[in-house]
Amino acid sequence: MRAFLSIVAILSVGLLVNHRLLARESMREIRTIDDSLQIPIDDGQGQSVTMQGRLCRPAGITNPQLVVINHGSPPSSKDRPGMELIACKSEAVQWFVQRRYAVVVALRLGYGDTGGPWTEGYGGCSNANYFKAGLETARQIDAIVDYASKLPNVKPSDVIVVGQSAGGWGTLAYDSLPHPKVSVFINMAGGRGGHYQDKPNSNCQSENLVAAAAQYGKTSSTPMLWIYAGNDTFFAPGMADAMYKSFVDAGGRAQLIHLDKYGHDGHQLFLGPGGSQIWGPLVESYLSQVQGAPK
Repeated sequence: MRAFLSIVAILSVGLLVNHRLLARESMREIRTIDDSLQIPIDDGQGQSVTMQGRLCRPAGITNPQLVVINHGSPPSSKDRPGMELIACKSEAVQWFVQRRYAVVVALRLGYGDTGGPWTEGYGGCSNANYFKAGLETARQIDAIVDYASKLPNVKPSDVIVVGQSAGGWGTLAYDSLPHPKVSVFINMAGGRGGHYQDKPNSNCQSENLVAAAAQYGKTSSTPMLWIYAGNDTFFAPGMADAMYKSFVDAGGRAQLIHLDKYGHDGHQLFLGPGGSQIWGPLVESYLSQVQGAPK
């Protein structure tokens, strides 16, 4: 009996030590490898342009699942040339990398060092064509996904597409098109036409935005997660609700989460300091729900 109890004690201690080692391992920060990317794309007029991007991948992880993060578009055209790539050390990117995902970010046409023509415009406010603008953003996101999924050091399928603001609107549009390499879509404060005439809570032809959401919903095929903050000055809760209702009434599937206030403008939640502490648990729960733990 004493021998048996000794064996049980040894096993118990061993399990305790093992659990402590596992906990310590899970807390250890994963080093990030930062690789530059040059992503080819047609500008729509037959000219080839190279989108500037980067791959942020967790060191020591074999074939991590890929996350493609898509940026927004500043209200003023003069700010587009000065836009910079999201850094690997940024909070939003690190949230995914530390959970063993590889992250790709890229500057689309007309932004920052990518340059070239800006092709995501929706025309004048009198007849804003948000549907067409979103499809162009989706075309560019698809080029990024196609290029990144062929890289030698990432999983080539089950890509997660995350978009903020105009990038979120492009994510809605992308869901309405064929996307065989993508399994998850996350819309962070997506939309277009906010801050019309540089005024907060002012939207250019908001009814056109709502109608375009319905057009996307008709042919969307993958459920989505939508996250909006209560004090978003680009797309307030009422605007988000209208887009959401239009999208799901037309056949789209999505889960909309309204959050409380974040900082002075909730539109900055996704990339803002401390934002991942708010949206992170929601995204983690959603990813676990739709696909389980990252592989």
